[in-house]
Amino acid sequence: MFSFKPIQIEDKELIARFVYPGNRMNCDLAFANMCSWRFLFDSEYAIHGQFLFIRFYMKEKGRKRLAYMFPVGHGDLHLAIDQIEKDAKALNHPLLILGITPEEKKMLAALFPEKFTFIEERDYYDYIYLHEDLTRLAGKKYQPKRNHINQFKKRYDYDYLPITQDIIPECLKLEQTWFDAHKEKERAEEVLYERCSLRFAMAHFEALSLLGGAIVVDHQIIAFTYGSPITHQTFCVHAEKADVRYEGIFSVISQEFARRIPQQYDYINREEDLGIPGLRKSKMSYHPCHLLEKNTAFANY
Repeated sequence: MFSFKPIQIEDKELIARFVYPGNRMNCDLAFANMCSWRFLFDSEYAIHGQFLFIRFYMKEKGRKRLAYMFPVGHGDLHLAIDQIEKDAKALNHPLLILGITPEEKKMLAALFPEKFTFIEERDYYDYIYLHEDLTRLAGKKYQPKRNHINQFKKRYDYDYLPITQDIIPECLKLEQTWFDAHKEKERAEEVLYERCSLRFAMAHFEALSLLGGAIVVDHQIIAFTYGSPITHQTFCVHAEKADVRYEGIFSVISQEFARRIPQQYDYINREEDLGIPGLRKSKMSYHPCHLLEKNTAFANY
């Protein structure tokens, strides 16, 4: 049996060695996400043989439920699944694997016939876009976005600034305003969790190798965003905050940031919609080239 350890910033390079060269676009595999959400999920990792294993705990009806990510690496997948099942049983939990893509689902079903029950998790599908689409916003389907941007440019003179240590305090002031406006509404607990993750990321911006940008109007930051790579092909946008009194600001910050994401990344993952109707509508309005299906696998005992 192998041992797990808490995910720390110092583990970034080690974990990236397994994830970055691959082709798995899942936003949960971005190291910045793993690390900045560890406070909520007690996320841990282990490396054994040719695989990286990730396990974490979900709060469910007043108790914690152990779950795993699909193993990352190459080698005997049957053995890798057997190993995390033994680990789960040693902790008195049934085997539960989250974030399973259709390809991974097929592999599990082939290796373990009748062993797993799969549940589709639409609220956690990742929205994947072509980098070029978000940069250019070309064609009829993006006309509404271009209209929003053009109207914004007519009304405001603005600057785009890369996020550095100098402007992070101003970004956090905008986040504070956003938080105060949403903390008493529905999903208040999720808003608080998001805030904790964001503030951790901003406090460790350079250590997490984050890339970000902000829009400034009249010497005031009115929007900011940041993200990090998942793989050598896919960049992930982790957060995007804006003052909605400035109509069109989300379209502006999205395009400006996309233009500055290194061209080596063909795809941009803008994460899930969590079943929030307005967020789903917004993400669909950018016309994803792919919705990354995710499933949960329960071992049948």
